[in-house]
Amino acid sequence: MVLRLGYLTTYDALDESSWPKELFGLFGAGHHLAKNLENESVLLDYLGPLEQNQNRLVTTFKKKFYYKVLKRVYESWAEPLVLQEYASKISRKLSEFNSDVVLCPENALPFSYLDCKQPIVLWTDATFQWVIDAYPTFKNLCNETRRNICELEKKSLERCERVVFLSDWAAQTAIQTYGIEASKIRIIPWGANIKCDRTHEDVKNLIDTRTAQPCKLLFIGLEWFRKGGDVALEVAKELNRRGLKTELLLVGCQPITTEPLPDFVKTIGFVDKYTEKGLQQLNQLFCESHFLILPSRAETFGHVLCEANSFGVPCLASKVGGMTTVIRDGYNGKTFALDAEISEYCNYVTSLMTKYEEYKQLAYSSFNEYQSRLNWKSAAQAVKQLLTELA
Repeated sequence: MVLRLGYLTTYDALDESSWPKELFGLFGAGHHLAKNLENESVLLDYLGPLEQNQNRLVTTFKKKFYYKVLKRVYESWAEPLVLQEYASKISRKLSEFNSDVVLCPENALPFSYLDCKQPIVLWTDATFQWVIDAYPTFKNLCNETRRNICELEKKSLERCERVVFLSDWAAQTAIQTYGIEASKIRIIPWGANIKCDRTHEDVKNLIDTRTAQPCKLLFIGLEWFRKGGDVALEVAKELNRRGLKTELLLVGCQPITTEPLPDFVKTIGFVDKYTEKGLQQLNQLFCESHFLILPSRAETFGHVLCEANSFGVPCLASKVGGMTTVIRDGYNGKTFALDAEISEYCNYVTSLMTKYEEYKQLAYSSFNEYQSRLNWKSAAQAVKQLLTELA
């Protein structure tokens, strides 16, 4: 049997140039998943992109006038009128195909009003209910948007035949929030949103070229405080104070600090990995770094952790969200409590860098974690089996 999927995304999964940079992670995941499913001989019926009617008076009035006066954020993508229109568009496209299953690798809202004969499967990093107020872009939402998200997400999750989460944390929060039946939940992590054809020998050579000093920490993130950039900076400062020569490379955002940046900090800015130049630059940064440091205060998954592991780079991350599924302590890095002291990060790094063979073993193990479970081929094979059973 050849599996045929209705592949549901609100964005164009094949056109990287249309993606806003703050959504590169999510949209990139949809792109890589689609390509890897096709590599597994799955036929995809692309149901997106789904464009909103920008001339609708109701949503325009609410966004630009009513809620602007109230100083609250209104999101039209959570508006029932918009989602009903989505359902009509999806239904028309499905009628043109012979899809066995509808798979949405985004969130539950796009199919809130969809009535179709195919079983629906959602594959997502977390429910919206957790993201609200945790991420800056979801703060200060108006009550109407909050209510719409809660009601429609619950409705969609109940209609799903299966709900696939990236982490145990996401699954547990969904069960606690919406009472989803555990029997229809599966856990399948996503992969690295970066091309990797590296072999064990390639990665061994990369690791062997890294010298014990200076210790190079790589921070990648668009949001300085949510991603824990301030913590990364303090870790680098303390390591240097202890006598371990350390460099901190900042990618994605400008640091927010009242003090001048030390000489050992290098700010690189945003790097577009969907351009040849950007990809080469990012690859070089990973190759030369000893650790990726991502002490996020809120994080649903963290694709960049998988990307770092694909270069044999261990990760220093916080015990928050789905990162505890990605990072297994002692195998591909270590996770730290949100309130961990800077010294805890420094003690861990110092112990490895002063016993450099132990660091190298951790780096080799990090690539093994990528090869065994944090890559898109493994993810696509696992979800293909699940969807084939449903079809």
